[in-house]
Amino acid sequence: MSKKSTDHLSQLGQNAAVAASPDEAVLECVSNPHIGTPYVARFSAPEFTSLCPVTGQPDFAHLVIDYIPNKLLVESKSLKLFLTSFRNHGSFHEGCTIDIAKRLIAELEPQWLRIGGYWYPRGGIPIDVFYQTGEAPDGVWIPPQGVDNYRGRG
Repeated sequence: MSKKSTDHLSQLGQNAAVAASPDEAVLECVSNPHIGTPYVARFSAPEFTSLCPVTGQPDFAHLVIDYIPNKLLVESKSLKLFLTSFRNHGSFHEGCTIDIAKRLIAELEPQWLRIGGYWYPRGGIPIDVFYQTGEAPDGVWIPPQGVDNYRGRG
């Protein structure tokens, strides 16, 4: 990728602070070098954190984000900073997971997107949240997310 195609990025290669909230976080995109070639890009965030909106206690999840790019790719440092902006944000598991998906969809306009939020138990109940935009295009290999259901002490 040429330097010119990344000139607009404000976080990559810079000392970038974490935004105070997900709404303030900047998600940056770069051009997809393989427009017209359907493929899956995957991001795993095994140490995602947010706050319970009622108790303020931390919640932890393993997020897996799969998407089939269209014209744009999400720049990975900006995605990391966006996800980190949730660490002081109060929202239920379902809210965090779906908000992340909707923000990525709005920024990227991907051909397809799927997110799995595998939340660790609080109060003895793990909550897993799944969302996808519809059926993936034919002929694209979509691997399983590979995160086991919570088994306790096992």
